[in-house]
Amino acid sequence: MPEDIYRSADMTYVQLYVPLETARGVVCLLGSMGLLMFRDLNARTSEFQRSYVQQLRQLEDTQRFLAELDAVASRHAGQLGPPSPPAAAAAAAAATVASSGLDDDANAMHDIAAEIQHVHERVQNLDASLSDVNAKLAALVETRYIVFKAARFLEVNPGIAGRISRDDESFSFSIDSEPSNAVPNNDNDDSGMILGSGIHAQFMVLGAVRRDRVPTLNRILWRLLRGNLYFHNIPIEEQLLQGGGGADANTPVDKDCVIIFTHGEALIAKVRRVVESLGGTTVPLDREHFPQTHALNDEITDLQQISQSTEQALLTELLVVNDQILAWNATVHREKCIYATLNLFRQETHGLVAEGWLPDADLTDLQLALRDFGESVGSEFSTVVSVIHTNKSPPTFHRTNKFTGAFQAIVDAYGIATYQEINPGLATITTFPFMFAIMFGDMGHGLILFMIAAFLILNERKFGAMIRDEIFDMAFTGRYVLVLMGFFSMYTGLMYNDMFSKPLTLFKSGWEWPSSFKEGENISAKSVGTYPFGLDWGWHSTENALLFSNSYKMKLSILMGFIHMTYSYMFSYINYKRRGSRVDIIGNFIPGLIFMQSIFGYLSWAIVFKWSKDWVKDGKAAPGLLNMLINMFLAPGKIDEPLYKGQAFLQQVLLLAALVCVPWLLLYKPLTLRKQNNNAKMRGYENIQDQNADHDLMEAEQRNHDETNGEMVITDFGNDNQDDDSDGSGHGHGDAEFNFGDIMIHQVIHTIEFCLNCISHTASYLRLWALSLAHAQLSSVLWDMTIQNSFTSKNSGSPLAVFTVFFLFAMWFVLTVCVLVLMEGTSAMLHALRLHWVEAMSKFFEGEGYAYEPFSFSNLMESTAE
Repeated sequence: MPEDIYRSADMTYVQLYVPLETARGVVCLLGSMGLLMFRDLNARTSEFQRSYVQQLRQLEDTQRFLAELDAVASRHAGQLGPPSPPAAAAAAAAATVASSGLDDDANAMHDIAAEIQHVHERVQNLDASLSDVNAKLAALVETRYIVFKAARFLEVNPGIAGRISRDDESFSFSIDSEPSNAVPNNDNDDSGMILGSGIHAQFMVLGAVRRDRVPTLNRILWRLLRGNLYFHNIPIEEQLLQGGGGADANTPVDKDCVIIFTHGEALIAKVRRVVESLGGTTVPLDREHFPQTHALNDEITDLQQISQSTEQALLTELLVVNDQILAWNATVHREKCIYATLNLFRQETHGLVAEGWLPDADLTDLQLALRDFGESVGSEFSTVVSVIHTNKSPPTFHRTNKFTGAFQAIVDAYGIATYQEINPGLATITTFPFMFAIMFGDMGHGLILFMIAAFLILNERKFGAMIRDEIFDMAFTGRYVLVLMGFFSMYTGLMYNDMFSKPLTLFKSGWEWPSSFKEGENISAKSVGTYPFGLDWGWHSTENALLFSNSYKMKLSILMGFIHMTYSYMFSYINYKRRGSRVDIIGNFIPGLIFMQSIFGYLSWAIVFKWSKDWVKDGKAAPGLLNMLINMFLAPGKIDEPLYKGQAFLQQVLLLAALVCVPWLLLYKPLTLRKQNNNAKMRGYENIQDQNADHDLMEAEQRNHDETNGEMVITDFGNDNQDDDSDGSGHGHGDAEFNFGDIMIHQVIHTIEFCLNCISHTASYLRLWALSLAHAQLSSVLWDMTIQNSFTSKNSGSPLAVFTVFFLFAMWFVLTVCVLVLMEGTSAMLHALRLHWVEAMSKFFEGEGYAYEPFSFSNLMESTAE
């Protein structure tokens, strides 16, 4: 409805009686419609004691199976071919989730779960087998490298054991001095070296260690064995798997083959333990277990064939189910949400009772849909819908589209409006981009921003189907905000007569310079007319241009702040009137309005009056408004520089009115409420809240009689054991006892805060002037330091000058987009947000509501796609 953007939609609280036989189908129907926001009627029941816990546990197991399937598919994504486009994947999920599932039942879901479990078992078994085979294969390849490197070392260094024994008599190695026992294997190439049989296990350790840990291993062994060892490492050219069984066991790393000579079985055992503690592997050297290269090669060949066949079988399984995983996820997620919603219902003898909120305008659609569904399954299984009038606060719902949704999100980021409170999002559509444009006023920069936003709008279908990162998604979601920000920036840039820091000579200037003057003489332009629109371009490049623009933009900021805060303050009157709160209108709105207008409204009027008067024609100096406002408080009745006749008397009246409003704000509402509470007690009520509740009950009964025309309607104004804020949101209305002291303290805080905020918030709008000035000056400096230098070059017309123009223009354009448009634009946007959230919305916005979030499969589709 059109008024839903101006004020939140009227909400209705309904109760559904659903037969057990059709409960799942009804929830599927409601999820496809997306109308009802259910309340939890079992809030005092633990999650493990609800009716559909078993189904949810089974679905969670199925989700776990799907997550493991997806993890396996992700590990083999490179071999499965290119993934499905995001748009196609999202469409598949949307088709699955959007289907209401009215024709299938729990048995169909049971079949899907059984199929998922069966596929999961096959894939997991194949994946585990492939991992085991690959681990064994990696270990054999590493062993072959160790054997080959060690054999090469012994072949190149024959008699090394003898040389070491001559250097150190404590060594006694038994190794053949001739390299004849280390010969190539006839079955393979040069990788087929074997070690001679003369090696004794108690003298040498062969192994492989990560290259970055080799120095650590060397130092540990040197200290542990007190230097009684020979240590040598040989780099392995190919990367090997890290191993060890950890999470990074399959990570390729650089390793070295290590050869360690020492003596004694005890020392050899210590060396092996140290190597293994650093994640290394060792090769057994005894005759019975020493690996021979021809056997290693045969075993590696066999394992490679097994690995290929196992991997092919696994990829075949994954190819079959890869495109179904997303659809299965959507189906299971939908089914889980259905049973989670059923757990919110209260169990009755032959059915379930559900309660929830929906917009008034959608009540008829809900009734018709449930009636048609009941006729399709049998009239004895029809769902009964009853309207309940309750004292619980309804959720807040504003109907938005793709244009208004972004502006509404700006307001909702600050707080959700109270139910039926006036919506700031409607005014934000205009005020937010305009406040931004005042600080970002430049036709060129606004045009760049407008073109970027227009590009996003024209290609919104393409970008909407993409998987977007967080920053780009923010820009794409706010594309309509950006396009208005760019449009208004072009408008304010036209008013400032500023385009990339340069003026536009659209009309004839209203100032004329003298035709002749002496060098070094200060000259002044003569007024010859009025510039038709915006600032006269004749002010640019003059010595007092900054003073003129400063004065203009500073006063403009005060005017814009006064207008913005005043119309925002008027919204508080609309909220008070909607609630019928006469005491707030008289005790808060009227004195607050008088206080604002008597001081800051008067200042704004003085600015406009000063602008409209020709002081040069009158031969007088324009008075300073800041001194006038200060003297208005410090020296009432004293006027140093008169602005108009009768100024002293009017300022005294306005000052007196502002002073009277302070005790009016402070005392009227608490004293009035105290009087009303005493009158309610004299009538027999406990307090004023009890009296108001009684009046609301009579109004609701009258409304029921007028609206239902004899239909059954349940009215609930009590907080029974099921409805006592059982939704967990805390939005029910309690019957708090009237406390005059609390009300008085609250009103004192409100009065002090309001009076101080009128001053601080008005000054806060000076950020419009400050950022506009900074933006203009930064743009001018960037132009002068880059592209301006190319126009003043002495080599104009030469190839170097052409290259200089091209290079400096590129530099200027890149810095303009990155610094002035993106960085300065972000800064101006944040300041505009602050002006709306703090300065404007604090005048009327309560923000104590909670959002309307209906159970909807469309929302489920979005979360599944993400």
